[in-house]
Amino acid sequence: MKVASRRGCCPALDSFGELAAFLIANISRGRSDELADGVLQTYVKSTPTFGTCAGAILLATRVEGPPQRSLGALDITVERNAYGRQKDSSILTAPTLLGDPPLEMVFIRAPRITRTGPSVEILASRDNFPTMVRSGLILAATFHPELSSDHRVHQLFLTIIRQNQINAAHKRR
Repeated sequence: MKVASRRGCCPALDSFGELAAFLIANISRGRSDELADGVLQTYVKSTPTFGTCAGAILLATRVEGPPQRSLGALDITVERNAYGRQKDSSILTAPTLLGDPPLEMVFIRAPRITRTGPSVEILASRDNFPTMVRSGLILAATFHPELSSDHRVHQLFLTIIRQNQINAAHKRR
């Protein structure tokens, strides 16, 4: 999805999809393009970005089970497919820092966050492992909030985008 920088649009949707596809293609071929990776990492760290499931894997500083390259934009370690195969997918509800009621979380071959850095805020957990985290402009979830009728996760991301736009407008003054 390419939104371009139109007034009121989310800057994270501008070209992240194309850049992420480029990174994924390089990773799958075992190639490294440090310039492209550095540009993408800088972009992600300066733009509101939300990674769910595989997106959380791409954002992580370290990926295990098996190891793979990633952006290293979010100070977390992620274990791929940690909750089992496709048939082990599940829907759980759990309390979060988003308030009541408990949040519905849909896990499909989900990764597990096994470590968070000091700048990472844990917003939701499953079995004492983080399932949703935030660090600055970056939000990541190991579940699929788009498959739930609860919109609080997306509302949080919209709040991050709005706050970033307000901050950018103040800096231009």
